[in-house]
Amino acid sequence: MKAALVLGLGAHLLGAQNALAQATPLYAQCQGCHQANGAGIPGVFPPLAGHVPEILAVKGGREYLIQTLLYGLQGQITVKGNRYQGVMPAYAQLKDEEIAALLNHISTQWGNRFPPGQGPFTAAEVRAQRAKPMTAAQVLEARNKLGLK
Repeated sequence: MKAALVLGLGAHLLGAQNALAQATPLYAQCQGCHQANGAGIPGVFPPLAGHVPEILAVKGGREYLIQTLLYGLQGQITVKGNRYQGVMPAYAQLKDEEIAALLNHISTQWGNRFPPGQGPFTAAEVRAQRAKPMTAAQVLEARNKLGLK
């Protein structure tokens, strides 16, 4: 029984390491705007550090983050009282597993953590949102409904 537990834990840790290894090169596409430290660029690209957990904490936040990566975002947003007027490109060309890995990366870096009761993003979650095509304007509308400031 102990051996099975150790093997199961080892497989879980190996899976987590593989997801992180996959996410790191993917985040390289993002860091030009959101920066290597997740701080963003004031007034243009919002921070991911400290903001992703706020999004995850609201009902619909997980879906919104997936939608943002799949369909992009365009229009003015406010993060921590600061306004941003950048354009987030769509990354629908990425595989469901890659989007899940990228979301797990930004949800656990720079001091970010999943809220209690939430686990890592899955490819199935991404696939479910991919089945509901949206425009970047509709993603902005979804964000506005979340009440983030």
